Amino acid sequence: MSELTHQQILDAVESYTAEHAKFEEKGVKASAARARAALGDLAKLAKLRRAEIQETKNAMPAKK
Repeated sequence: MSELTHQQILDAVESYTAEHAKFEEKGVKASAARARAALGDLAKLAKLRRAEIQETKNAMPAKK
């Protein structure tokens, strides 16, 4: 599951980057909304991935 989340994060970053460039360089107003949506997705995915990492860490055996 973590590999899927990781890939989704990379996809969201790629989407944000593309929409940000369209908005900043070409002034496409619709790209602003899409960039913000990608950032929202990124925030949700980051929270999910943080929880996955914490769960995996907690399941690891303690080192002595």
